[in-house]
Amino acid sequence: MVQAFLRPYRAGRILHGFPGASPQAYVIRPFQGARSPIQRYADTPIPLLLCFVLIVFACSLCAAQSASSTDPASQPAQTTQTAQPAQGVNAVQPTQTTQPASSPEPSSSPSASPSAFTRSQNVTINLINRLVQRGVLTKEDAAELIKMAEEDAAAARAEAAQAAQARQAAQAVPLPTASPESATAQELATSPQLLPDLSALPTLKQTTPPPSPAAVPEPTPALVAGPDDTVRVTYIPEVVKKQMRDEIEQEVLARAREENWAAPRTFPDWVSRIRLFGDIRVRYEGLYYPSGNDNTGAFPNFNAINTGPPFDVSGSVFSPQLNVDKTRNRVRLRARAGLEADLGDGFTIGIRGATGENDSPVTENQTLGVANGAQGGNFSRYSLWLDRAFLKYELGGRPDCDLSITAGRFDNPFFGTTMIWADDLGFDGFVLQGRYQILKGVTPFITLGLFPVFNTDFNFATNNPSKFNSEDKWLYAGQIGANWRINRDFSMKLGLAVYDFDNIEGHLSTPFVPLTSSDAGDTDDSRPAFAQKGNTYMALRRILATAQNNFGTIDQFQYFGLATAFRELAFTGELDFNHFEPFRAALVGEYVTNLAFNRSAINEVAVNNRGQTSSNGTQGSFAGGNTAWIISLKVGSPVLEKRWDWNLFLNYRYVESDAVVDGFNDSDFGGGGTNLKGYVVGGSLALSPNVWLTLRWLSANAVAGPPYKNDILQFDINGRF
Repeated sequence: MVQAFLRPYRAGRILHGFPGASPQAYVIRPFQGARSPIQRYADTPIPLLLCFVLIVFACSLCAAQSASSTDPASQPAQTTQTAQPAQGVNAVQPTQTTQPASSPEPSSSPSASPSAFTRSQNVTINLINRLVQRGVLTKEDAAELIKMAEEDAAAARAEAAQAAQARQAAQAVPLPTASPESATAQELATSPQLLPDLSALPTLKQTTPPPSPAAVPEPTPALVAGPDDTVRVTYIPEVVKKQMRDEIEQEVLARAREENWAAPRTFPDWVSRIRLFGDIRVRYEGLYYPSGNDNTGAFPNFNAINTGPPFDVSGSVFSPQLNVDKTRNRVRLRARAGLEADLGDGFTIGIRGATGENDSPVTENQTLGVANGAQGGNFSRYSLWLDRAFLKYELGGRPDCDLSITAGRFDNPFFGTTMIWADDLGFDGFVLQGRYQILKGVTPFITLGLFPVFNTDFNFATNNPSKFNSEDKWLYAGQIGANWRINRDFSMKLGLAVYDFDNIEGHLSTPFVPLTSSDAGDTDDSRPAFAQKGNTYMALRRILATAQNNFGTIDQFQYFGLATAFRELAFTGELDFNHFEPFRAALVGEYVTNLAFNRSAINEVAVNNRGQTSSNGTQGSFAGGNTAWIISLKVGSPVLEKRWDWNLFLNYRYVESDAVVDGFNDSDFGGGGTNLKGYVVGGSLALSPNVWLTLRWLSANAVAGPPYKNDILQFDINGRF
C-alpha cells in the first residue's frame, strides 16, 4: 500500500481524477513542466507517516477488541506456529533478517523479545503475520490473501513490462529502477518508533522470491499499468486526496485571477478603464407671446436667410421671419450617450453622441413630431450627431495640482455662465488647462485655447472657375483665476477671461452684379454659419446698379453678416456658503463687455436694432449696446445625489445686442440670443439618485428695438447613468 502511494509520485507523474470518483478513476499520466502538487508530496515523508499511523491505529483497535472478548490466559501459544498456505499454495520460507544496529528496541516492551517467526522483507507479509498472531485473521484467510496478492503482482509485472517498452519507444520518461519496496523496508527498519515490535506473531512463509536486481521494478497490487502508458492507483488516502484537491484548486484559482478568465464577478483590465455614461431628458415646453409684440416684419430670421439661398431684398415678399405672436406647445427629447477610456500613462479619449433636430451648436433638443431636414414627423426616426470626440493628456490629476491638454471636440473648458456660453455647447480645437495650490486654500488656475469657428469650403465658390479667398474664423481665448477657501463656511472662485474672435464680423464684397441667386460674392463666407437672434447685422454684397438689374431695382440677392467684431472681456465670480451642509447657498455673478464694439461704425451699416423710424421715413439710429451682466442665487443641494434632494434657483440678466455672439449663448431664455433682459425662476427635486424633476419659468423682454416679450414654461424629467 505504501509503495502504491509513493511509486507514481517519485516517477514524476501527476494525478488526473475527480473528487468522489472510484479508485479506478484516478489515472496517473506523465507530467512535464513545472512541479505538480503530487511531486511535492513525494518529496516529503508526510504520506508515509500518515500510512504508518493509520496502520498502528487499526492494529490497536483490533487488539483492543480481541483483548476484551478473549481471556489471554486461555489462548494457546502461537509463537511456534507457522501459517500454512491455503488451497495448495507452495510456501516459500523467507530469509532471516536482522535488525539494524542503528534501530534501538524499547527494553520495556514485551515485543522486544526475539520474534517467534521468520521476518520478511515484505511489509505486507509481516503485517499479515502480525494480524494472524493477534487473532484478527485465521491462517487460512492469511494464505488466501497472500495468494491473491501474488497473482495481482504477477499480472502487474507483466503489464508494467509492456508499459516500460512503450515508454522507451516513445522516448518518454522511464520509470525509476530503484525498488520502492526495498526503500520502504529500509525506512521501516530504521524507524522502530513508528510501529511496536510485534515479534511474538507466528511466521507466515513468503510465497514469492524477491525480484532480481535486473528485473523491471515490481509494482505493488495498488498500481495497475496499462498499455496507454498510464498507471491506475487503486487506493489513495482520503486525507491525501483532500490536500491534493486543495492545492490544485489554489493553483487553478491563482492562474484564473492572474489571467482574469474564471474569477467570479471580475472582468479584464481594459473593462475597468472604460466608463460609460449617458442621460435622457424629456421636456414639455410652452412658449407664450403676450400682446404688443411687433409682428410687422421687424424680426427677420437672419439664420434662415444665411443658411439658404440669398434673399432678394428688392422683392415684394417678406424675408423669413421669427415667430413673435403665436403660442406654441411642444415636447422635446434630449438623449446623450458616450464613453471615456483611460489609455494609461495619462492619456484619455472620449466620445459622445446626441440627438438634435438640426446641427445647432447650442441645443441637443429634438422636438417630437416635428418634420424638418428629412427627419421626424409621423413617427419617423430622428438623427444622431457626433457631439464629443477628444483626446486628452493629463499630469497630476489632483485638485491642487493638475496640467492637461485636450484636442478634438469637448465640453466648455471655461468658468462662466450661460449668458456667454450655452450649457450644451461643445468647443472644437485645442485647450491647455492648469492649476496649482500656492497657499493653503488658494489654488490659481489658467485656461488657454485655440478654436476654429469656421473653415472656408475647399471649393468656395463652387460655381466659379476662379476661387475666392478664405474667410476662416478663429477664437483665441484665455482665462486666469483662483479658487479660494476662505474658511470652513465660505469659499470663492474668481475668473477673468478674454474671448477674441478673429474675422467673425462680416466684410463687404468686391462690387459685382449677381444675375441669379446662385451667383456668389467673394465675402459670402463671412456671414455666420449659425445664429439665433439679437446681434446687429449688415449687408455683405456690394451690388452694382446696372441695366442688367434695372439699375438696382431687381435681383438684389443679399446675404448678411455681423456688423461688429467681438473681443469679449468677462469677469466671473462665485461665492459659496456651506454652513448648513449638505445644503448650500451659491451667489454667482458675471459681467462682460465687447471691447471691439464701435457704435458709429455700426450705425452706418446696421439693418436691425434701430430706433423707431420717423414719420418722414428716416430710419432710426442704432440702439444696441455692448455690455451684459447676470446675477443668480441657488440654494439647496448642489448636486442631486439621493431621493428628495432639492434646490431652488433665481437669476436676472441684462444682455445688450452686441455684448456677446448670439450664436453661442443660452438657447432657452427669450428663445435664445441677445438683446434680452428678464429673469428665470425654478427648482429641482430628486426622485432617486439618478432621476429628478425640474420646473422653470423664463420671462424675457427686448432691451432695444421693436417691442418683444416672451415667456416660457419648462417641465423636465431627467435620467442618467
